[in-house]
Formats: sequence, C-alpha cells, structure tokens
Amino acid sequence: MESPAVTFTLAYLVFAVCFVFPPDEVRSAGLTVQSLLSAWLGSEDAAFVQYHLRRSTGTLLAHSLLPLGYYLGMCFAAPEKHLCFFYLASKEWKTFFFFAVLLPAITSALAYYWSRKGWNNHPLARTLAVHALPQSGWRAVASSINTEFRRIDKFATGAPGARVIVTDTWVIKVTTYCLHVAQQQDIHLTVTDSRQHELTPDSNVPVQFLTIRVASVNPYVKAFDIRLNSTEYGELREKLRAPISNAANVVIHQSLSPFQAKLFHDSINGMKCGTHSCSLYVVVATNPSRSLGEK
Repeated sequence: MESPAVTFTLAYLVFAVCFVFPPDEVRSAGLTVQSLLSAWLGSEDAAFVQYHLRRSTGTLLAHSLLPLGYYLGMCFAAPEKHLCFFYLASKEWKTFFFFAVLLPAITSALAYYWSRKGWNNHPLARTLAVHALPQSGWRAVASSINTEFRRIDKFATGAPGARVIVTDTWVIKVTTYCLHVAQQQDIHLTVTDSRQHELTPDSNVPVQFLTIRVASVNPYVKAFDIRLNSTEYGELREKLRAPISNAANVVIHQSLSPFQAKLFHDSINGMKCGTHSCSLYVVVATNPSRSLGEK
C-alpha cells in the first residue's frame, strides 16, 4: 500500500498540472486563475489590455505559490518528517522550503514593481510602447487594441493559454504569462510547419494544425509563432492584409479530404438512433484555393 506522502505527491502533481494547464473540465468548474480572480481582473471585452496586465501578473503569482502549497500539504501527509517544525526537518526539506518561500516573495515584489505608475513597468506596457507614435505612449496603443477587440468582426481562435486574435490593425498571441503583439502593416507571415492529428477531443476525424511564423520589420518586435486548425486558414487570410508565404511547401487542407470524408461517413453509419429515425444535416464550408499547395 502506498504511503500517504506518495499518494499526496501524485495527487498534488495532477492538481498542479491541471492548474497550470487547465483542461476544459477544470475551466468549466471555474478552477482557473481567471475565474478565481475575476472580480479583480475585470472584463476582457471592456478593457482587453488592462485585463491581461492583471491576468498575467495574477497568474504568475498564483503559480509561484504551488511549491509552498505542496510543502504545507506534506506537513499533514507526512507528519513523521516534522515539516511543521522547520528546525526538525531534514536539510533537503529546509532547502525546498527556502525556495518555496523565496519564489512567491520574488514574484510578489515583481508584481508590485509592475503595477507601479499605472502599470508602466509591466512587460506588456513596454511591448505596446514599441508600437506607439513619438508623441504618444503605450496607453494609446492599448486604447486602439481595446477598441478593435470589442468589434465582432475580429478573428479569434485557440485555447485560453494559446489564443490567436487578429483585428483590423493588430495580430495578437495570448499566452499564459505574456502577450505577443504585432502591427499588421509591419509583418511577414510564413507557414513553417504542419502536424496531422488523427483524433482530437472535439472530432473523430483527422485534423491538420498549421504553425505560422509572424515576423515584423520593426527590429524591436520579437517574432512569434501562431498555431491554428487548417480549416480556419481561409478565415485568417481574409482578416490579414499581408499574404502568407508557404516556405515549407505545406499542403493545406481547408476542407474535408476524401479520407476524412470516409471516416465521417463511417462514423455516421455507425450511429444508432434506437427506435426513432434520425436525420443529419451537414454543411461543409470550403474556401477556394488561392495559392499553390492548398486544397
């Protein structure tokens, strides 16, 4: 039989992974940083940039507390280790406790520094300042992004930890701790990779995911990668001003391939509707090919 310490360690490891990389079930249960700190974060739709200034800071603070939470839990899961009495604990656990306390202390000091002077010191504020005109600051850029994010014609896709948002002026990638921002008029886009996944949680047919490199002519803007389903590729191109080059000669499937259609047909034939007849209406939206290498 496993000891309580081992059981707790495994359980806490699962909890930590789900807290840092929350699956859909955890999000629906409201056990995410965004849900727990919703009163402080405010509304993303009302103030997109300000929301993510707080979200990235709060996320860093919350995640930095995980090692300390493990130590406190082990105080009860393994009382024989005497972790509640620091001077009785082993040298290894004293070292762990030191770093478990030091980590949130550093992130707290960092969060305080970022929030000073109206968040002027936050990395996101500095990222936006790169795009500001000489007579304006990062808040003018934030206002532009906030306004365009509220529009319904924006392109948005991806999980909360890797979202891609494209507005009339901006290309934005939202990650767990930061935002990547580039101005449409300054960017070059290149398809660099393609991955085929046979099964996904939301579908029983193969899907293709594309990796697109976003590089700006502005030397102060770091290049970044965005990832999306190939069926969303056409919608993305319609929102972009710049063309997307295909340096890797990737074959892009923007509609159901014959193999996918066969699997879909087989899955429908395998459905059982009981004593009642059932009807299924399927609408497949396709985009015409606009460049070599696309289907």
